[in-house]
Amino acid sequence: MNNFLFQTKPKGFFQLTILIATSLLAFSQISCGPTRDSDRVIVASKGKIESLDPAQANKLLAIQLLSALGDPLYRINDEGVLEPRLASDQPYISKDGLTVSIPLRENVLFHDGTSFNSEAMAFSIRRFMDIGTLNYIIGGRIVDIETPNPFLIRIKLSRQSSSIKGLLTSINLTPISPTAYKNYQDKFLNKQFIGTGPYKLDSFSPERQRLIPFKGYWDGKPTNKGIDFISYTSSISLFSAMKTGQIDVLLSNSLEDGHRLALHKLSKKGKIIEGVGPAMQIEYIAFKSNSPPLNQKLIRQALSYSINRDLISKQVSYGLREPLRSIVPPVLQKEKQSKWPIYNPIKARKLYEKAGFCNQNILNIPLTFRSNVPADKLLALTWQSQIKRDFSDCIELKLNGVESTTVYKQLSEGSYNAVILGWTGEYPDPHAYLSPLLDCKKISDSICKEGEAVFGGTFWASNEIQKALDQTEILTGNKRDKKLSDIELLASKGGAILPIWLEKPRAWAQTNFLKPKFDGSGRLLLNQLQKEKRK
Repeated sequence: MNNFLFQTKPKGFFQLTILIATSLLAFSQISCGPTRDSDRVIVASKGKIESLDPAQANKLLAIQLLSALGDPLYRINDEGVLEPRLASDQPYISKDGLTVSIPLRENVLFHDGTSFNSEAMAFSIRRFMDIGTLNYIIGGRIVDIETPNPFLIRIKLSRQSSSIKGLLTSINLTPISPTAYKNYQDKFLNKQFIGTGPYKLDSFSPERQRLIPFKGYWDGKPTNKGIDFISYTSSISLFSAMKTGQIDVLLSNSLEDGHRLALHKLSKKGKIIEGVGPAMQIEYIAFKSNSPPLNQKLIRQALSYSINRDLISKQVSYGLREPLRSIVPPVLQKEKQSKWPIYNPIKARKLYEKAGFCNQNILNIPLTFRSNVPADKLLALTWQSQIKRDFSDCIELKLNGVESTTVYKQLSEGSYNAVILGWTGEYPDPHAYLSPLLDCKKISDSICKEGEAVFGGTFWASNEIQKALDQTEILTGNKRDKKLSDIELLASKGGAILPIWLEKPRAWAQTNFLKPKFDGSGRLLLNQLQKEKRK
C-alpha cells in the first residue's frame, strides 16, 4: 500500500488545500498593495504578550520581544559560536569546575540612565532564581554569586555543569535595572521593562508594543527608527494585513500551515522576502505511563512504530516541518543520529498482538491536541486516519481538542493519556531539551513521583537516564556527546515521548526590505530589520 497517500483524505486535509489555494489567489495581487513610507517597522504575529518580566516570560513572542529590549551575557551567533554581549570575554571556569568567572562590559547603561555593573547582574540572576517561572532551568546549579569588583561576577556552582555556557545565553537572565525593580524583587513587573537593549519600551498593551531606539545603547544604533510589535487574533487577518501593506514583517508563530506554504511559495516568486532561522522547536506526543493502558511499555513501543512522520509532514505542512526522530534538534547534536524507531507497521502490529490486542480486541487511545494550535489538529486527524488505514482491527484514536493554557495546567494532574505538545529549549544546548522532558527527582518502578517528567505529563522515569544526565554535566567533548546520545536511546526505548517534527522559525518581509535575519537561538534580529536603500 502506498504510504504517502490516503485512500480517503481526512477532512482537515481538504480544509488545508482550500486554504492554500485561496491564500495564493489573494496574494497574487500583493504587488498592488500600498507601500508604507515610515522608517518605523511594523512586525506582526499571532497571540498576545501578557508579560515582559524576564522572570515570568515563557512564551516565544515574549522572549522574542525581550531579545530586542535586553541583552544577555552571551548569545549564540548565526554560526553557532558563543559570542560575548554584556560579558566582555569568554567565561573562565575554574579547574574544579565549580566557579565561573565572567568579565563584564563597561560603560553600559540601562534605559533609566543607571549603570550596568556586577551588582546589577547579580541582582537580576538572584531575582530570577527566587521568583522565575522557569527557574528550574538553573536546577540548583547556582549556590552563590560574588561581585569582587564592579565589572567581574563569579558564579559558584553546586556541581560541575558543562551546559552552564548555554545557560548564560538565556534571555530570561537578561539584566534589569535594580533601581527600576527595587519594589519588584519578589513580584513581577509585567507591563514595563528597563534593560540595556538596543530598544526601550515606549508603550505596552497585550496587543501592541511600541519600541523606540535607545540613544545610549553601547553597540550602535538599530538599522530602523523603531518597532511596532502587533498581535493579531487570527492567521487570516495576518494575511490580509500583509497583502494590503499594513504590516512590514510577519512572524510564523502559530500561523496556519496553509498560510506558511503560500508565503513560502510567494517568496520563491520574489513577491515577498523570506528569512529562515535555525530549527529549535520540536513537536512531540507525551504518553502518560503511570496508568492503563499506556503503562504497558509494549503499547508505547507499538505506537512508536505506528506513526508515519513523512506522511504527516507532507499532508500537514507540505514538508515545511521536518520529520524528527529525536528530542534534541539536529543543529545541537554532534552525533546526528535518529534514535526513535522509523515507521514499521509490521513490527507495530506484532507488538499490539503481543500486548493482547488486534483481532477484534480494539485498543482505544484518547489523543488530545491543543485546539488553538492549527497544526496540532491536522496532525491528530492525519495520524488518526493513518492508524485507521493500517491498524483498524487493533487500535482507535479518539480525538479531543483542549486550549493550550488548560493543557499545560493539567499535565501534572495526569489528565491526558496522549497529548500533542511543543518544546523549545530555554538555551541552545541538548541539556535544555533532555532535562525538562526526562528529569525526575523521585523514581519508583519507572514511574516519576516528583520532577519534570510529572510536569510534562509522561510520569515516566529511568534511574539510568538520571545518572547519565548528571554525568553529561561533568563530561565534555566527545565523551559528553556520546552520553547525550545514550540518553536519547534510553528514552526512545521507554517510549513515553514520541517526537514528530521539527519547526524552523520564519519571517516574511515586504519586498522593499532586506532579508530578515535570525540569531543562533532562532530569534529574529529586530534591530537589523532594514528597508532596502533605493538607488
